[in-house]
Amino acid sequence: MSMATKNNANPKYKHVSAREKYCFGIGAIGKDAIVNLVGAFLMLYFTDTLYLAPAFVGVLFFVARIWDAVNDPMMGMIVDNTRSRYGKFRIWLIIGTLANSVVFVLLFHSFNLKGTALYVYVSIMYILYGMTYTIMDVPYWSWLPNLTNDPHEREKVSVIPRFFASLAGFSVATFGLYVIHGLNKAAGEENLYAEHGYTVFAIIIAVIFIVTIGITVFNVKEEATLGSKAAKTSLKQAFHIIIQNDQLVAFIGLLLTFNLCTQIAKSFAVYYFKNVCGNEYLYSIFGFAIIAEMAGLIFFPKIASKISRDKVYFWACSLPILGFVLLGAFGFIAPTSAVFVIISCAFIFFGSGLSLGVTTCCMADVIDYGEVKFGVRNESVTCSAQTFLMKAAMAAAGGLSGVGLQIVGYNAKLETQAPGTIMGIRIMMIIVPIILGALSYFIYNRYYILKGEKMAEITEKLNQLHK
Repeated sequence: MSMATKNNANPKYKHVSAREKYCFGIGAIGKDAIVNLVGAFLMLYFTDTLYLAPAFVGVLFFVARIWDAVNDPMMGMIVDNTRSRYGKFRIWLIIGTLANSVVFVLLFHSFNLKGTALYVYVSIMYILYGMTYTIMDVPYWSWLPNLTNDPHEREKVSVIPRFFASLAGFSVATFGLYVIHGLNKAAGEENLYAEHGYTVFAIIIAVIFIVTIGITVFNVKEEATLGSKAAKTSLKQAFHIIIQNDQLVAFIGLLLTFNLCTQIAKSFAVYYFKNVCGNEYLYSIFGFAIIAEMAGLIFFPKIASKISRDKVYFWACSLPILGFVLLGAFGFIAPTSAVFVIISCAFIFFGSGLSLGVTTCCMADVIDYGEVKFGVRNESVTCSAQTFLMKAAMAAAGGLSGVGLQIVGYNAKLETQAPGTIMGIRIMMIIVPIILGALSYFIYNRYYILKGEKMAEITEKLNQLHK
């Protein structure tokens, strides 16, 4: 009998039905379609549609995420302290989804404001976007570790929402420019980057967001927390939990560096293909290659069952490094070759898929470790660190993109950029992600210890604690 079979037969483990697994995962479609439209196209919308100064946009992205450094743990604390007959995750997921949908659409609609008024408006909308996304995202990912406590089943369950998230990212990145341009053409807009296309596309995604989260909240069971005697967490305790949990700190380091690796590449990709390769539509191929990320997620459980997670994460970091090296080389040899872009991005995104599988399991393991170490299971506070990291990586990438483009002299109104500008974009798109990918594996290998026998020991202690 296999180890997985033994675990499934063991009554000490909590299990979840197939229907709930997939209904939970479907919720990631809308939420990640939103985050991918913002991550992939908001910078372009600000610089090439609204003609905002790139440096201002970069600073805005960075400052907004400084606020999220406080906002995310606060939301984690609020969720952990929620007591209701509907549970503590579902209610905030509904509130956050509705609020974020409205703000998201307003983010891509300027009401024809100009000058200072426009700068103030986009600043307020972007900060509100981050806050309302947090209200929804923290309870969503906090819910995941509570679906099952079986380590082997977690590897399978964690893949499902990540797969649907990648599907959303694939769809937005691959077809985003075509949809935006098509909507503008249908409206008679001569400028393919006109605001109308962004606004209508945002409305479509917001509707999908509400529907898919609705499938999650109405089909996944959650235990009531009304009358729960669990101790409430203060804001001071929330930060203490994050800082004192050494494995959470290590996890933050490895996840932040890998997210920066991929997010910086995604932020610069449209500029890279438009200005370095001379064909902005190669970005759609870059997005299409995200199907390799989905493949990495699908194969992750099987690969993890054959080799250790240590080796899986080695390949998760090594494959993107190889992909960036190839993408950079092909940028000189055959910059307009779609085939070479697909080959390069297949390595990048397959590795990214493996990384998503490993880190999602790590998040659940860190929560278990925190409960053993502190005696309190603060899922939402711990998961808030993950949501902060995702947004921090996107913000840092956006900030680096804005400030970097300004430094290298990028001018959205020019047909052809200066040679120094093009070289600067090459460095940001290729060299910086390679360094960050290598750093992520170094942190995982050197400082993250929740692996193999150590994690088995934590699980045993947790079961004894629950008894």
